Amino acid sequence: MPQKPKAVALISGGLDSLLAARVALDQGVHVEGINFYTGFCVEGHTHAIRKQDRARPKRNNALWSAEQLGIKLHIVDIIEEYKDVVINPKHGYGANLNPCLDCKIFMVDKAREWIEEKGFDFIITGEVIGQRPMSQRKDTMPVIARDSGAGDRLVRPLCARNLPATLPETLGWLDRDKLYGFNGRSRKPQMALAEKFGFEDYAQPAGGCCFLTDKQYSVKLSDLWATRGTREYDLDDIMLLKVGRHLRPRPNFKVIVGREEGENRFLEGYRKRFVHMIPTSHTGPLVLLDGEVSADDIELAARLTARFSQGRDAEQVTIEVKQPGGDARSLDVVPLTADEIPAGWYI
Repeated sequence: MPQKPKAVALISGGLDSLLAARVALDQGVHVEGINFYTGFCVEGHTHAIRKQDRARPKRNNALWSAEQLGIKLHIVDIIEEYKDVVINPKHGYGANLNPCLDCKIFMVDKAREWIEEKGFDFIITGEVIGQRPMSQRKDTMPVIARDSGAGDRLVRPLCARNLPATLPETLGWLDRDKLYGFNGRSRKPQMALAEKFGFEDYAQPAGGCCFLTDKQYSVKLSDLWATRGTREYDLDDIMLLKVGRHLRPRPNFKVIVGREEGENRFLEGYRKRFVHMIPTSHTGPLVLLDGEVSADDIELAARLTARFSQGRDAEQVTIEVKQPGGDARSLDVVPLTADEIPAGWYI
């Protein structure tokens, strides 16, 4: 028997990559999946810690997709390598801090390295012309293929008939007539194809898990870079930027306020890294102080903490302040009033 052609499919966990891999599988191609972990896509995390999201599925959608397809999934940590993509995108950012075109080029390039190392033949993505304003345009599709080094070994089964034939098509590994010509932002064709294949309970078709596409998250990351004076970050920064209420009372520090019990429990994991405080006379949030703080800063933060506690209308609230090393002391403070918290403090 002739050996099956082998492809690796970029599996994001979304509907498009699920369908693209299935189209190739149905043509007899041996497909394995690859998912690149950047740190900015942590599915299920906020669903698990926030009460309002607890009804939503808590799963890794890339693993779920691989299970539906019956294929092996390789999860590759690229957090450190990916930093340069986020910090210095050659093609710039989208509406927020999302370097979508550079991101796609980078991931396809990593997939190219992977197939060359593993002896695979080509790469599959779920891209559709016209679906994304930055990375999925008719003019950017060739840029991704060229700059990643994948060339005609990059196949987009969902829109292939709108593009020049690729190597797998010319060699007969894929029948072009059995590929698709999807185009534009509508997801109805993909949803119809999902129904044909029997896929149910998939991730929302227009969804995406990258925090960099979120306006509020991008504002927080920009604030982090501006106040530190350097465009750097680590995994803890990525996680903390999406949890809690963030306020910057003074340029040298900000406070991260747990909004509910689940967030308070999550923030407890960072007590050894930050000065932190919690009301003891009244029920209230755990608060982290990010930055170099003076005694005056700590008192201001304590008054702010009191404002977000059940003692906001009390004459005095007792706040326990703990240093990262474990030393603790109590402060009796007057809660800030609503008028004393300018809108500009909120990040």
